[in-house]
Amino acid sequence: MHTGQHYDSNMSDIFFEELHIPRPDYNLGVGSGSHAKQTAHMLIGIEEILSCEKPDYILVYGDTNSTLAGAIAASKMLVPVIHVEAGLRSFNKAMPEEQNRILTDHISDILFCSTDTAVQNLVNEGIHKNVYKVGDVMCDAVLYYSQEMEKYPPKYFFNRLRGLYGSIEMVSEWYLTTIHRAENTEMQKVEEVLEAFEMFTAPVIFPVHPRTRSIVDNLVVKHKYTNIMFVEPIGYLDMLFFTKNARKVVTDSGGLQREAYILGTDLVTVRNETEWVETLEGNHNVLCKLSKEEIINKIYCTEISRKERASFYGDGNAANKICDILERRGNYYDREVQK
Repeated sequence: MHTGQHYDSNMSDIFFEELHIPRPDYNLGVGSGSHAKQTAHMLIGIEEILSCEKPDYILVYGDTNSTLAGAIAASKMLVPVIHVEAGLRSFNKAMPEEQNRILTDHISDILFCSTDTAVQNLVNEGIHKNVYKVGDVMCDAVLYYSQEMEKYPPKYFFNRLRGLYGSIEMVSEWYLTTIHRAENTEMQKVEEVLEAFEMFTAPVIFPVHPRTRSIVDNLVVKHKYTNIMFVEPIGYLDMLFFTKNARKVVTDSGGLQREAYILGTDLVTVRNETEWVETLEGNHNVLCKLSKEEIINKIYCTEISRKERASFYGDGNAANKICDILERRGNYYDREVQK
């Protein structure tokens, strides 16, 4: 089931095509809207599908509005909920994602965690049963599709970039950025970020999220940015290539934090906290306030305190572990934390 929360062709269709994912049996086509409207439309659509399909379980992933809507609809209909990527906490309840995580975890019947930290977060909230540490399914994807990425030369990926304000030339070194969280996408804040990027010593590749597009359009009219390559949102294989080979990544995305860490690229996260606290070890990921001076300082003045990176997110076999556990469990819901 695809809710249609992410509906832009560059952020939805391309993933089905590139990653050879089967097309969904159902697409609710919810589209954009406020949190309340999105979630309400999803609840109605999901309830109708559950009534028709009568599933034994519903499995939801992550922390989006789709995650919460699926969990609530199923729970109300007494369909057991499986939450993959359970237990994440940023401890910032102003974030919609944090609200979605907490609510979903507390109505889930089986919870699959990526790390020991996630398991402990659940224990701290009184959730002890039916909790499993399996590793991170995003790590599975990164390791698997990195092999696919290696089959293509750099020119292939640069040719696929679609510039928003002109053609894109191939460069030998770059920084990669994504900025899309609601708290970071006000005009003044985006302008501050772009001013910092202009000071970088290599070009910055910036796939522009639909949420940020109108702001960037307005700023490009006011300023002549010469060090930023504004491009359309890019596909998964492309993102892996530009992440792995970047000097550093600057982002406010939770997913890109993990991908960069797993691929061995250091990064600066433009947020006050992160749910992926493991990436902070050794300064491979550094938190950063949104200001021109702070971003530049964190990019150039942060020393890596530990060269090696621990394998916090598993061995690329999380999905298989999840399937094995579900097959073994049947309909029993009363087991303690498994590691």
